[in-house]
Amino acid sequence: MPSPDEFERIRQWTDQRQSAEFLSSSGVRLGIGDDAAVIGAPCGYDLLLAMDTMVEQVHFRSETMEDVDVGYKALASNVSDIAAMGGLPSHALISVSIPPTWGMERMKALYDGIYQCAKLYGIAIVGGDTTAAPMDLVVAVTLVGKVEIGRALTRGGALPGHLVFVTGPVGLSAAGLYGMLPSEAGRPMPQPPERLVRAHRRPVPSVKAGRMLLERGWGRSLNDVSDGLISEAWEIAEASGIRLVLRDAGLPLSGELAAYAAECRMNPLDWMLYGGEDYVLLGTADRLDSEAMKEAFRQEGLPLFIIGETEEGKPDVVLETEDGKRKPLAKRGYNHFAKG
Repeated sequence: MPSPDEFERIRQWTDQRQSAEFLSSSGVRLGIGDDAAVIGAPCGYDLLLAMDTMVEQVHFRSETMEDVDVGYKALASNVSDIAAMGGLPSHALISVSIPPTWGMERMKALYDGIYQCAKLYGIAIVGGDTTAAPMDLVVAVTLVGKVEIGRALTRGGALPGHLVFVTGPVGLSAAGLYGMLPSEAGRPMPQPPERLVRAHRRPVPSVKAGRMLLERGWGRSLNDVSDGLISEAWEIAEASGIRLVLRDAGLPLSGELAAYAAECRMNPLDWMLYGGEDYVLLGTADRLDSEAMKEAFRQEGLPLFIIGETEEGKPDVVLETEDGKRKPLAKRGYNHFAKG
């Protein structure tokens, strides 16, 4: 149980951040301040539960993230998981393990970011936990969402003959991170464009796109691009038991990314395929729905790119070039336990 001093700190970080009217409208019967929160169960919905943890020096560094951005991204990564099921985020629990290097002002900035993200997506912060840490900050977020009973979109719904799509450009976050990290060779790194930096620090989960895909019956399988486009494509391939064929000509390459890759003498395809943390959605849809999807997304001002198709065969992901040649793509992406 927190000490009186810890209770005071929690109050300073969370008190009056969200109005009583908003919390009540979110079904909160009892929020922060007791042994557990009390939330009214939504009628007609399945609950979605997601959890992500961010560890200092593993998931972020002071060179690449402002304190406020760490808080925002800790919640946003969970929002993306809910979006990938076609759901709506609703309530969050925030747990922090705080080292001596993170004083009151830094923690206030962290919670500023958390509440900024919560406001954008209508999320009620209803509790959590606070502990000490010896060296590095740990932020763990549990997010509750909801989706209509029996309608959650999963990775396992793809069938042969589906189109493969993404709901936004990929590779921007990885390029932004690359430009903010110190060069291994010790030479100055070209400054990344603001769009790439923001893509890494302030990703925009595709909640609206996920809801459209569910409500209009277009989404057949769905995943969010957190560990890299190819990693997520493999997850769909394995869950659905099919082959995904991605076409390099269809991959959404932004102008800023192309220009920055040229400046860095890098192949932008590496960032696009394996970078991760874009938090767009990757999925499959029936071919007959493609034109209606494109038009609806255009009217809503949302990006949508058709990047390939599915085929019958053992689980696999391949890249097809414009001349029809195919290259197998290894199951590679961000790995928390990779060495080196």
